[in-house]
Amino acid sequence: MSALFNFQSLLLVILLMICTCTYVQSQTSLLDRNKTGVLGIFWKAARIGERLSPYVSLACICMGISLLLPAK
Repeated sequence: MSALFNFQSLLLVILLMICTCTYVQSQTSLLDRNKTGVLGIFWKAARIGERLSPYVSLACICMGISLLLPAK
């Protein structure tokens, strides 16, 4: 099933994008504030990861636990 139709998969994709963009921005200067288009979206995701890092990490932990627990 596609990530667009499964809500849990969509949340997982968004969380992984935020975490990856935050890591890439901290390691390189690839994501710049003045970029437009796709790189601008990635910069915004990295900014969310920087400012809301406790909440993003808590969401990642909750998502990991929910994926490890068997579905009934």
